[in-house]
Amino acid sequence: MRKFTALALGTGAGLVAYYYQRLCDPQKVVHNSWTNSEKPINEYALWDSNWDFRDPKSLVRPQKTELPQEQNRYNSELEKAVPKSARHIILVRHGEYLDVGNTDETHHLTERGRLQAKYTGKRLRDLGIKWDKVIASTMVRAQETASIIIKEIDFDMNNVKHCAFLREGAPIPPQPPVGHWRPEASQFYRDGARIEAAFRRYFHRAYPDQEKDSYTLIVGHGNVIRYFVCRALQFPPEAWLRISINHASITWLTISASGNVTIKYLGDSGYMPVNYLTHRIPRDAKGVV
Repeated sequence: MRKFTALALGTGAGLVAYYYQRLCDPQKVVHNSWTNSEKPINEYALWDSNWDFRDPKSLVRPQKTELPQEQNRYNSELEKAVPKSARHIILVRHGEYLDVGNTDETHHLTERGRLQAKYTGKRLRDLGIKWDKVIASTMVRAQETASIIIKEIDFDMNNVKHCAFLREGAPIPPQPPVGHWRPEASQFYRDGARIEAAFRRYFHRAYPDQEKDSYTLIVGHGNVIRYFVCRALQFPPEAWLRISINHASITWLTISASGNVTIKYLGDSGYMPVNYLTHRIPRDAKGVV
C-alpha cells in the first residue's frame, strides 16, 4: 500500500512538473495543441499578417503616450481601420487558342476554346454570384474568353475593365528549372515587375467601408494565375510552374477581413466534358473537337 501511495504521489508530482513546464512556455503549449509535434515550425511556413500592408495596426498612428485621450484616439482610429467583409477573387484562364502569326492579334480562340469559355460562363452563372467587378487581360485570347463568359453571367460589357498588367509573361525563374522553356533573363525582369504590380493591385483585404463580401472576376493567363496563387498563399513564388491549370478553368481565392487567404478552387474544370479539357496549345490548325 505504501509503495502504491508513493508511486501515485511520484506520478502526480511528475505530471504537475510537466504541465507547469508547459505553462511556463506558452508558445510551446499553443504549438503542441495543434501540431501534436515537438518539431519547431519552419520559418517559411509562418504567416505574414501584414502581407498586403493593410493590417489595421500598420495604418494607424501609434500611441505616443499612455494618457487616456491618446488611448481613446488610437482605439477609435484602429476600429475605423478594421475591415468587416471578405473579398472573393475568381480567376479564369483563357480558353484554348491557336498560336499562329507573330503578334497577339492573330492568337484567337479555337472552336474548342470558345466552347470551353461558354461552359465556364454557365458554371459561373449557376454559382449565382453577383459580380462587383470583371477585369480582363488586354490580350486577344483573354478578351475573347471574357466576352463569351460575360454573355452567360449577364454582366454589362461596358463595365468590364481591361488591364495590361494582367498580360501573359514570365513572372519569375521557376524552381526546379525546366529545359523546354527558356525565356531570356531580361523577360523575367520585365514581366515579373508587371505581374507583381498586378498582384498588388488586385490582391488585398477589403477596405473598411466595404459592408458586404465582394466578388471580382479576373480573366487572364496560366502563368499569371499560378504566380498569383503562390503569392496569395505565401508559398515560394518560384514554385508557380509546379502547378498546372486547364484552359478556361476556375481558381477561387478568398481574402478574409483578417487578411487570411484561403483557396476554394484551383484550376477547376470538372464541369466540362472530358474531350474539352486542355491545357496546351493544340497541334492541329483548327482546334476542333
